[in-house]
Amino acid sequence: MPMDMMTFMSQLNDTLVSENGPNLAYLLRPTSPHGKDLVKEFKNPVRPMFRPFEGAMQSPWDEIAIQYALTCGHIAKRRHGEAFKEHSQLVSLFLRFFTENRGWTLPALFSILRDLRDLAFDADHHAKYNGQKSECMEDAARTIAKAFGNCMTDRYLCPHQCFCQVLSSCLHKDVTTRPVSKMGNLLCGWPCPQVLLPGKFLFCVTLVCIRRIALQVKRISLSKNILRALDANTDIPALSLYPRSHQVTYRYYLGMLSFLNEDYAKSEQELTLAFYNCHINAQNNQQRILTYLIPLRILKGHLPSTELMQRFPILNELYTPFTAAIRVGDVAGYDRALDQLERQLVDLNVWLTLEKARELCVRGLFRRV
Repeated sequence: MPMDMMTFMSQLNDTLVSENGPNLAYLLRPTSPHGKDLVKEFKNPVRPMFRPFEGAMQSPWDEIAIQYALTCGHIAKRRHGEAFKEHSQLVSLFLRFFTENRGWTLPALFSILRDLRDLAFDADHHAKYNGQKSECMEDAARTIAKAFGNCMTDRYLCPHQCFCQVLSSCLHKDVTTRPVSKMGNLLCGWPCPQVLLPGKFLFCVTLVCIRRIALQVKRISLSKNILRALDANTDIPALSLYPRSHQVTYRYYLGMLSFLNEDYAKSEQELTLAFYNCHINAQNNQQRILTYLIPLRILKGHLPSTELMQRFPILNELYTPFTAAIRVGDVAGYDRALDQLERQLVDLNVWLTLEKARELCVRGLFRRV
């Protein structure tokens, strides 16, 4: 049955009364079916159309409901920049409520932050395609960093059941150790204290959002500030207490940042741990990790085995020309591979590492002589 604005606000109010975090996340997701119903109701929604709904709910939820409808309308019309701006305002309003009601609202917090990141990416991509300048990804990173700060200062307690609901809503599109479709059924298998600090157990997820954005917009400083905050906070639970999927995701992005900062020893350590803890069936995630771990190992003179490369055809095509040249000391072949694959290697940020590994090829040539 189609949902109109009043029904949507009524369900939103019921969710607030029952403190149902996962349902709140569903109601505020632009891709939910009721979002299309609101678009059909208002056709081309603009703010003056929603004045009758102002004050229909407790503040700030009347404004949040309006911002949600506006966001859905802009998404339907493919106005990506406007959709991002309206959703950014929704997040700001939500954070006002979150500071006083943290525990049960965590699933909704991560959901709207993830949508913010996706809308920012769409807005920047659309602007770039049309030759325009857009900094939505950087704006999204700053907003998510603000949410991260709220999680860091969280002192609310959360029972085991709430924690499992939080995890089930958060495990999505990250470098998980288990297939995402099965994750919800496996949550109860993770070791979990009976009483938790939910904001601190969710810090890894918000940090991943920031790091992913920072890597996409090539602004590594966005993540460095967060890492400093983590190092200065002694209340953060040990990484081993998190689900292994969160550990792998965290180590992957930490390894990536160390790689880009040319701290190769730290990067190799984190990426190696991420790879060996990654689920055996998560091949795409293993490939993502090996994309940066293999050049690090090559740089130290440890060439990947043929069996390993055959498991990952894309990486085999990318790195075999270099390993084959190193084995026989073919400097000319190594240089040809650098030239032919330069654009792809630069996009992956591994060209400089492989260029440094050229010394291994030269060394092999001298040994043959």
